[in-house]
Amino acid sequence: MNYKSTREINPSNVKSSTFAALHGLCEDGGLYIPEKLPDVKLTYDELKDLSYQEISEKIIKLFFTEFSDEEIKTAINNAYNSTTFNDKNIVPVHKLNDKVSFGELFHGRTLAFKDLALSLFPYLLLLNKEKQQEDKKILILAATSGDTGKAALEGFKDVDGINIVVFYPKNGVSPMQEEQMRKQLGNNVEIVAINGNFDDAQSAIKVIFSSDEFKKYANEHDVMFSSANSINIGRLFPQIIYYVTIYVNLVNAGTIKAGEEFNVVVPTGNFGNILAGFIAKKLGIPIKKFISASNKNKVLADFFQTGTYNKNRDFYATNSPSMDILLSSNFERYLYYALNEDSKRVSELIKNLLSGGELSVSDKELKNIQNEFYGEFANDEETVSAIKKIYENYHYLMDPHTAVAYSVYEKLDEKHLDKDIHTVIMSTAHPFKFPAPIAKALGIDDTKEPYAILDEVSEITGVKFPEKLTEVRNSEIRFSDVIDKADIQKFVKNYIKNLK
Repeated sequence: MNYKSTREINPSNVKSSTFAALHGLCEDGGLYIPEKLPDVKLTYDELKDLSYQEISEKIIKLFFTEFSDEEIKTAINNAYNSTTFNDKNIVPVHKLNDKVSFGELFHGRTLAFKDLALSLFPYLLLLNKEKQQEDKKILILAATSGDTGKAALEGFKDVDGINIVVFYPKNGVSPMQEEQMRKQLGNNVEIVAINGNFDDAQSAIKVIFSSDEFKKYANEHDVMFSSANSINIGRLFPQIIYYVTIYVNLVNAGTIKAGEEFNVVVPTGNFGNILAGFIAKKLGIPIKKFISASNKNKVLADFFQTGTYNKNRDFYATNSPSMDILLSSNFERYLYYALNEDSKRVSELIKNLLSGGELSVSDKELKNIQNEFYGEFANDEETVSAIKKIYENYHYLMDPHTAVAYSVYEKLDEKHLDKDIHTVIMSTAHPFKFPAPIAKALGIDDTKEPYAILDEVSEITGVKFPEKLTEVRNSEIRFSDVIDKADIQKFVKNYIKNLK
């Protein structure tokens, strides 16, 4: 399978899957997309008896056609096993009631949905490097609003020939997310806090990737750049797997029938998670409606309601920090498909967004978009209220991102979401990663030390303190660098210069 840029008008300018995954971002600043999506229609009958690993093989083969069956099988078995995930189903489905289920995406090593792609991605990247006969050292640069950083660090720690640097907003992640990153083990990892927000870090990294000066500097030091964010196809396409698996699990449990449609509500930040679901639908998974759930940084919710994406607005630090994003990278890929794969139109709109901070689709285009997608938001108070309500009524504890999605679900009327169709809330993180909002919801003193809060939460709810957080609790802090957002590029140059 060949890949091209979302902004590429010349149909002959394509790259192999191994090149696209190895390099991450296109030279023109666009994102790699398949020249043509796989022409398949997955059915329940062909999937019903398959394990998560076997479904993974089926999906990965569609998008990485240069790998042998054995190479894919080995990578997947290394990524998804009892060492890397604490639930044999990898992604279990928790049925709340006849209307709603939760797709639990947080049973991996770092207790967040990012584990589902980042457990596999390092193995794919090494295969891509081998296929491309690339002998340079790979430097992974990643921006994180909380969960990507730890999952990427854990996935790439001590992988030979690869180094990784993660930038995160100093006051823009939860204390547990920060603890996880700052205590990360590995001889090839670096974690840096910035005085800025996630968008500042992501934008700086994109400049580095597309800069001829940086590429030349890296090349002189025998280094090449790659990405662990979902702008990379090696991060994006493994996320399709869990939508397929959730569908199979819903039918197996008798929640829906084979071929019956269901809705999904996705807490949305960089748009990779919900985009993977959109692609899963194109492969035959019967998803009826996609609801993009935002927190107070509701740029996506506004787009799906009005057709205008305007990032010229105040940035808020919320109690769902992984969604504190105003410039969602994968949104560009979605636009490409929503606008009938018109690269010229996409290029014009993204140019408007990057230069003026705003883009708008036509009324006709918005109407077509709203047939499949809609957006809504929930503020911090509504998020805490949702956590409290679901715990009191069902004894089920949600993290704040999942609570945003549930709150949005409850807000929507029948015009925007048919609630006679079963809805899956994508549950993206373990609640123990966010002590403060959980404490508020349960009536616990949220000014206490985070681990003390979690001890009390565990005692009250009976939710076992996660083993992986216990390991973090007992570890020493290794990283304490804090730099200004304007110094990210300087830091990267110095890191390359000193890379052994």
